[in-house]
Order: sequence, then C-alpha cells, then structure tokens
Amino acid sequence: MQTIIEPFRIKSVEPIRMTTRPEREAILKAAHYNLFALSAEDVLIDLLTDSGTGAMSSEQWAAVMRGDESYAGSASWGRFETAVKAIFGFQYVIPTHQGRAAERILFSVMCPKDPIRDKEGYVVPNNTHFDTTRANVEYQGARAVDLVIPEGKVPEAIHPFKGNMDTRALEELIAEVGPERIPLIMLTITNNSMGGQPVSMANIREVAALAHEHGLPLYFDACRFAENAFFIKLREEGYEDRSVREIVAEMFSHADGCTMSAKKDGLANIGGFLCTNDAALAQQEKDLLILTEGFPTYGGLAGRDLEAIAVGLEEVLHEDYLTYRLASTRYLGEHIAREGVPIVQPPGGHAIYIDARAMLPHIPSLQFPGQALACEIYLEGGIRSVEIGSVMFGKMEPDSGEAHPSGYAQREMPADMELVRLAIPRRAYTQSHVDYVVEAIINVFERRQDIRGLKLTWQAPYLRHFTAKFERV
Repeated sequence: MQTIIEPFRIKSVEPIRMTTRPEREAILKAAHYNLFALSAEDVLIDLLTDSGTGAMSSEQWAAVMRGDESYAGSASWGRFETAVKAIFGFQYVIPTHQGRAAERILFSVMCPKDPIRDKEGYVVPNNTHFDTTRANVEYQGARAVDLVIPEGKVPEAIHPFKGNMDTRALEELIAEVGPERIPLIMLTITNNSMGGQPVSMANIREVAALAHEHGLPLYFDACRFAENAFFIKLREEGYEDRSVREIVAEMFSHADGCTMSAKKDGLANIGGFLCTNDAALAQQEKDLLILTEGFPTYGGLAGRDLEAIAVGLEEVLHEDYLTYRLASTRYLGEHIAREGVPIVQPPGGHAIYIDARAMLPHIPSLQFPGQALACEIYLEGGIRSVEIGSVMFGKMEPDSGEAHPSGYAQREMPADMELVRLAIPRRAYTQSHVDYVVEAIINVFERRQDIRGLKLTWQAPYLRHFTAKFERV
C-alpha cells in the first residue's frame, strides 16, 4: 500500500477552539509577537515543539494507574530503571524531571567553575548544541562549539546524514585547545538545530574513536535516539536487516553516557534521565540531584511518570510507529516544497524546517525573518511554530558600548541559518491537520513579499527566545 496510515485508533479527543484572523492579530500583538507567550487555547495546530506534547498510548495510561508514589525505592522506579538499562546499556541511571535538568547536572559536574581554569575555560564540542544544552554549557563559563559537517549548514543540500560531526574539525579543536580543556564531547541525535538530521553509525564510531584516543568521554543528547536509529536502518549500508533495537544498542555501545528528554522519544509528557558508566561521576551527579531534583529513585518525577516513560521507551522502538512517524513528517515537507517553499532537505524525523532566509530575502537577519515568518503562519492559520535562527542562536558580543533593550551592552551577530521549525507532536494530529498546515504555509508563501521584519524591544540574558518582546519594523 502507498498510503501510510496512523498505526493507532483515537479513543479520546481534545476540542480545538477556532479563531479568526482579526482575533489572532489582537492575540499576537498582545503577546509582543512572541509565540511562546500565546495561550494554548488560542492555537489551532500547535507545532511549537514535539517535547511533551504527544499523545500517550492506552498501555501508558494503564501503567500510569499502576504508579507507585513511594518516596524511595518504589516499584515504579524499578521498572523504569530496568527499561532504561535494557535499551541504553548504561550502568547508572539518574532520573530527572526533564532533559535540561540532566544537562544542568552533567555540566555542573563536568565543567565546574574554577577561577584558575576559567582564565582559558572549558570547551564542549558538539555536532550542534540545541538551546538549553548551549545555555547550560555557557552558564558554567564554558564555550559551546558546533562542529557539524559543512553540508549541515546548507539547507538545500542533500546528504543522508547531515547531522554528522566534522571529525577533522574536532581533531583540530582538540589540538588547538588541548584535551585537558575538553571535559566531554557530545553528539546530538538527531541534530535538532540543523533540521532534525540524523547522525550515521560510521560517524558515531569515528567520533568515539577520536574521543577515546584522547581519553575524553563521549555523551549523546539522546532525546530522539529511536528516530536516529530508524534513519540508520533506512539509509546506511549494512543496517537494512537490523532491528531498531539492535541499532540502538550498537549506537550507545560507543558512548560513555547520555542525557535524555523522555518528552521526545520517551513518548511521555514529562521526564528525563542522565546515564553514565562512571561510578564516581554518578555519585557526584546523584548528590546534586538530591539537592535540586529529588531522591535518586524518583528525581523530581511521580511514580506514574516513571511508569509512562518505561512503557514509552519500548513503544518508540516499534517499527510500524517509526514508519508512520517519518512518513507524516516527510508528507508535510514534500507538499510545501513542491509549491516552492524552501525547506531543509531532506526532511528530518520530528520536524520540517522552513528556510526563512531564502523565503524572505528582503528581511535582514537582524530583523529576524524566522520570527516574522512564524508570526505570519500563526496569523494565517492559527498554527504555532518556533524560530530557530538569530533570535534563538544569534551571537551577542559584550562590551561593544551599544545600549540594548535588555540593559546589556552588546552587539548582535546573526545566526548561520534563519529557520522556522514545524515540530510535529507524536500521535497527536491526523493527516487532515497536516493538510491544513500545508494550505496555510502555501498561502503565506504566495504573499511572502508583504511580510515585514521585527525588532527586539526586550530580552533576557539567557535563552531570550522564550520571553523576548518584539514589535513590527
């Protein structure tokens, strides 16, 4: 059959409140043109993120009812720990309330602030850091360095594994700063900032070999690990007959640890974890966990959340689900690209990324074409997306003497790419919803010359895109 159907039946529905364009114009202006500030009830199709926004299965809801809310050593913790160890293979599992908490604990321990060392600073290489990962690295005074392959920075380029790390650049970085300044190497799978693009097994092996040659631990940002594994099965020679579970096991056999947001490929609404094989490191991380998150057998999660993740980690490995997941994302990308909308090619696993710089060349980067496009898509169809460009990742150079709305003296430097991400929640929308999104985006594309840029009127010093305020240029 050519038609890929959703491999599930819908047993519960949530009503959508329909809005008109005049209503959305007033709503957007009141939100200062920041889609994070919108109320969810004012959104028809919410593609802001795929994190924690998916629909849980009947098996997950059944497991929720089984949740053991004991403070220490609950049965729910036992089932959660068993599931994580069976899939990921790490010896120590540390639960957290979500992925960024795992990142904060990891970098607090691995990149401790040191007055002597801080003169030069730690350096953390990654194929591409996402927003919270970068912020947690930089909060520790370390430098986050992105080393994606050159094809990864060219939206229209076709490459089966555009998420790969440039191993030659990694080797040069290690030689430049010295391994003693690199506490760990990270790989984000799939590479969210660069279009949800996968990392090949060959690249994982190469990065691991280089890391271990220099005595450096390799960690995965693993929140979309199953989607990455399925791309390997579909695209990498020698893996077409391997199961996704087997591919996952091989992927993680090359790593020394991982951070995980279970709100993505854990198919849960909340939760995450941090893994390692290092006993001493695990103890330090548990000590910090107790201080800030909770006891090491619940880590800020209720027993019902641990249960939902344990089941979700098994369900995400089902290949009928992964076939549907990648097909539904590809369907959106191919339909808008066919009408001329420039997107990051080939379509990724969890989202479609529109190239706002190519679509709106009349808007300068420092008037935030991605943010302007995301606002226009909301006005057209009530669809919420997210900018991944100079709002989220623009560089800000301090001490330039220029006044800024945040009160900091800094100079704006645009990001490498100006993208708008349409992140598809798991098991939440049907094909008719996607068809509606396609129609809205094509309508916006046809009048793209009329879209105006935005200017910042206020921003926070870290992760400014969550709370920034804008007005029309």
